Amino acid sequence: MSWEGIEGHDQIANRFSLAEAAGRIAGSYLFVGQEGIGKATFAKALTMALACEDSGNSLAACHKCNSCIQALAGTHPDIDIVQKPTERTTIPLESLIGSPEQRLRAGLCWRLLLRPQLASRKFAILLDADHLSEEAANCLLKTLEEPPPGAVIILVGTTLERQLPTIRSRCQIIRFSTLSDGIIKQVIQTEQQQNGEELTDSTLAEIARIAQGSLSKARLFLDEELTSFRTKLFTMLSEKPLRGVDLTRETIGIVEAAGKEPSLRRTRLRLVLDLSIDFFRTKLHVSHGVTCPADEILDSTISAWNASPEEITQCLEHSLDARQGVDRNANLGILVDAWTAKLERA
Repeated sequence: MSWEGIEGHDQIANRFSLAEAAGRIAGSYLFVGQEGIGKATFAKALTMALACEDSGNSLAACHKCNSCIQALAGTHPDIDIVQKPTERTTIPLESLIGSPEQRLRAGLCWRLLLRPQLASRKFAILLDADHLSEEAANCLLKTLEEPPPGAVIILVGTTLERQLPTIRSRCQIIRFSTLSDGIIKQVIQTEQQQNGEELTDSTLAEIARIAQGSLSKARLFLDEELTSFRTKLFTMLSEKPLRGVDLTRETIGIVEAAGKEPSLRRTRLRLVLDLSIDFFRTKLHVSHGVTCPADEILDSTISAWNASPEEITQCLEHSLDARQGVDRNANLGILVDAWTAKLERA
């Protein structure tokens, strides 16, 4: 049985269970790992279990007490969750220490100082820790250095490199691994069956392979339009010369198909760029004699592309730069135009 229904992270759950039983839960943690593998879900389940009225020193939330009910509803007064607004490039300073008018009398750091209302201690989950500005991180430092008695602060990010050294040094690092293909297939199949749908074993295997350990990415590829676009994208990337105008048109089309909401379009473009990065990275590995996992579409398009390691590296770097541009809230149309133009010249 997986802990709290969260697949793939039982060892981490056991580590926290032992720490809670020994009374050794730390004041601050930094969760790192690939996007879409359950870090935020784990953080929320962990704080619910630690706040549960009936769990004692175990890490087994009852799901029935008032504390658990409010945690599940996202209304627990002692569990504070902060994340980057979709329209911002960084977590606003006011989210941590209040607006200029309420400086140090509002915000996450101030709320952690308040007496717990329901649980025996206060909890804070800071999602999108990759997007802490240096100013915001500095404001958070004192709280991390001297957390209020009993308080538990969890920062959730992707890599250690994207966190400031001062933040890293003040947190216990918890590394989350990518999910296995078997776990992804199991979860997707269960979710589909709950919706009255069934997927073939071959379809599940393809989705798991494409997802590369990310459950959120696997869910996106339930959309047949995206699976079809992946094949089209790899074919266009393997053409020489690359037709930048066509690549721009197809990319903008699939991005706009995600919906009118800017956050949905950014998520879709991230996916397109992740696919492109995978294509170029795999080609680079193959060019150096590294054996990569079997993928019929990827294998056939890569073998058709005759490019030097230098050209491949340039294309990979251009795609990584474009991926960072999405996170910086760059204009998507301009970003795609610039990306395809650079690939065309590589």
